[in-house]
Amino acid sequence: MTVRTIETPADAAAPRSRLPGTTTQILIGLVVGVLIGYLWPSSTDAAGAHVVGFAESIKPIADTFLRMIKMIIAPLLFSTLVVGIAGTGDLKAMGRIGLKAIIYFELATTIALFLGLGLVNVFKPGVGVHVTVSQSIDAIAATKPLTGWQLLTHLFPTSVIQAMAEGEILQLVVFSIFFGMAVAAVGKKGQPIVDVLEAVAQTMFKFTGYVMRFAPFGVLAAIAATVGKKGLAILFTLGKLVLLMYGGLIVFAVLVLGVVSLLIRVPFLTFLKAIREPFLIAFTTASSEAALPKALEVMERFGCPKNIVGFVLPTGYSFNLDGTTLYLSLASVFVAQQFGVEMNAGQQIFMMLTLMLTSKGVAGVPRAALVVLTATLGQFNLPLEGAAILLAIDQIMDMGRTAVNVMGNCIATAVVARWEGVFDDRQLQEFARRRAA
Repeated sequence: MTVRTIETPADAAAPRSRLPGTTTQILIGLVVGVLIGYLWPSSTDAAGAHVVGFAESIKPIADTFLRMIKMIIAPLLFSTLVVGIAGTGDLKAMGRIGLKAIIYFELATTIALFLGLGLVNVFKPGVGVHVTVSQSIDAIAATKPLTGWQLLTHLFPTSVIQAMAEGEILQLVVFSIFFGMAVAAVGKKGQPIVDVLEAVAQTMFKFTGYVMRFAPFGVLAAIAATVGKKGLAILFTLGKLVLLMYGGLIVFAVLVLGVVSLLIRVPFLTFLKAIREPFLIAFTTASSEAALPKALEVMERFGCPKNIVGFVLPTGYSFNLDGTTLYLSLASVFVAQQFGVEMNAGQQIFMMLTLMLTSKGVAGVPRAALVVLTATLGQFNLPLEGAAILLAIDQIMDMGRTAVNVMGNCIATAVVARWEGVFDDRQLQEFARRRAA
């Protein structure tokens, strides 16, 4: 079976626009959003009731943008993954790709966990912090991560339509893999399906371009609502933890992912330029899903085959949460420090192993990091009030860890492509040349 290459709209020559590029527009939206949040924040009245300010009132614009992104994901992911796999059609090949991806995922998340553990023990951000608990953690604590067998069962959807509707990315990946192999197995009779899905994929890439025109407005509203509701004061109250986490994320991104980029012979600065749009979208919206369509498009243009891009990126959303795992190691020991609970090295390492396992079972769960954190705190008899305190700054923390999650999954795609010997260096050079032009 022959499979034609999907060309994204960005591959075609386009006249230069006088308007700033999408990345610049997003950055402008970010700055304007911060200013709006600072100048028109929410407040409380004399009775202590919450009064919504202008900055928080425009949050529906951000919610609308995120809904637009989510409606793209299912058809885009299904079409690109099936077309990519139909060209391989080999269970052995897909199994090999999956094994390599999982090996890399576990190595990267282990490094992230122990980096966070080292930073929190050296700088001790929880010592001397006294914050009044003003928010309940009960609803989050009631949500439990999936166990090993539950996670295995959860991989297989009872209905692919339901999986699409509920945004179950991992279930959609599993269905698409089997469907793609079945299409390849029927030979020429499956070619019409491939042709249709190629057309769907090209259409969805064009669709993504339309939606991305609204990104600056969605980013502006999202960041304005965050600053307007939380204010900048909370950054000073728990500023040491916030700075430590962002410092850790920068160290991980530059040193760890930079070394990985060097090992796979991919210029790190070129890689950063390539993923800047999905990175900024993930950072400003604190949503990995919002960045997925653009990340899929960019990594395919960057030189990674579509079957690897379509498999590794969405799978990494469940198994390769580098930013989240670094945050979890920081936050769990922070709570222990805050409440004066002594934990020796063995207890901390055991807690890290627990975090590594439980974090795999929260894909698609709102406030996933807090769900894992509360479950782990309860298991180690640490106060859940610590998670309630972190809830106050979770949006600010979520922005950084989500952006690094997306960055980590993009480099993972390049790692697996290089490991498989199918990374297209000529396409990478052409991509770099277009970016420099």
